[in-house]
Amino acid sequence: MPPKNHGSRAEEAPPRLRSTDIARLAGVSVAAVSIAVNGRPGLSDATRKRILDVVDELNWRPHRAARALKGAASDVVGIVIARPARTLGVEPFFAQFLSGLQSCLSNRGIATQLLIVEDTEAQTAVYRRWAAENRVDGLVLLDLAVDDTRPQLVADLGIPAVVLGSHGNPMPLASVWVDDHAATVSILRHLVSLGHRRVGHVSGTVAYQHTQRRLRAVADVRESTGIDVTSVATDYSDAQGASATRRLLEASPRHTAIVYDNDVMAVAGLGVATEMGIPVPGEVSVVSFDDSVLTTMAHPSLTALTRDTFALGTLTATELLRVMAERPAPRAVQAPTPRLVVRQSTAPPAGG
Repeated sequence: MPPKNHGSRAEEAPPRLRSTDIARLAGVSVAAVSIAVNGRPGLSDATRKRILDVVDELNWRPHRAARALKGAASDVVGIVIARPARTLGVEPFFAQFLSGLQSCLSNRGIATQLLIVEDTEAQTAVYRRWAAENRVDGLVLLDLAVDDTRPQLVADLGIPAVVLGSHGNPMPLASVWVDDHAATVSILRHLVSLGHRRVGHVSGTVAYQHTQRRLRAVADVRESTGIDVTSVATDYSDAQGASATRRLLEASPRHTAIVYDNDVMAVAGLGVATEMGIPVPGEVSVVSFDDSVLTTMAHPSLTALTRDTFALGTLTATELLRVMAERPAPRAVQAPTPRLVVRQSTAPPAGG
C-alpha cells in the first residue's frame, strides 16, 4: 500500500520559538525576556547577558503581531515636519541630518517614518494618533517655534522624544542644540574685520527659535559695532532667497555684504548678483550659514559656517536611543558650534 499523502505537512517549518521558550532556556521569567530584548532597565548585567546570549544563539526576534497585541510599537522613530515639501526637496541640511539619524538607528533595526504636513496643528494631530495607535517607539521634533506647545504635548503623551534646536534651557523633553548665536556672531565679526558697515541678512522663518537666536546675534553685533544690518525674512526657499537678494542689492546705498541662513538661498542670491552685473566679492560679499557641496561647487566658492550635519543626525539618534531605553530626566546636549570657513566670496568692500 502506498504511503498516505500528507500534502505539504511534512515540509512545514518547525514551530516558531516564543518568548516562553526563551524564558525557559535562560531560566528567567517572560517579563525579563521582554525587558532584555527591548533594552529597558531593570535587570542585572549578568541576567541581561544570559537572556541575550540565548536570543543571539537562536536568532530569535519577538513576533510583531504579538508585540502589537500587547501595545508595543514597531521599531519605528517618527518625524513630522511642517514645511513646504518643495523647500525640503532642495535643502541639503535635511538630507544630511536624516541620513545621519537613520544610519545610527539602522544599526538597531529601527526605521524612520517621515511625514510632511501643512502646519503645527496637523503635526499635533499626528502625534496624538501615533500615540493612540502605538505607532512609533520615539519621536524627533524639528523646527522648534517660539512658545512651541509640542514638547509638552509629546511629554504628556508619554512618547520618548528628542528636540533638535532648543536653546539649551530646561524643557519637558531631551534636546540637542547648536549655539546659533555664537555662530552668527562669527560671521558678522568676519565681515566687520573686512571693513563692511552695511550688511544684509536673509533670514529663515522668524517663528523658529533658531532664527530668533540668529536675529538676536545680529542685534548684539549691531549694538557693539555700530554696523547697519537689514534682515529680510523668508521661508528658506531659493525663490524667496532670490527675491530678498534683489531687494537688498537695489537698496541705496547698496549693501556690501549679504548673509544667508542656508546655502540654497546663498546660491540663489549669488545667481541674482550675477544677473544684475554685481561682481562677487568685488562689489558684494556673500556668506552662507550652512556649508554643503553647493557652497564649494558655486563660483566663486562661498564662505560658510561648516558643521558635520551627518554627525548631528547621529548625535540626535544616540540621544533618542538613550531616552527610549532609560526614560531618563530630560537633558540638553550641545552639539559643536559651526566653524567659519573663509573662501572666495568674501573680501573688503570696494573702495573700503
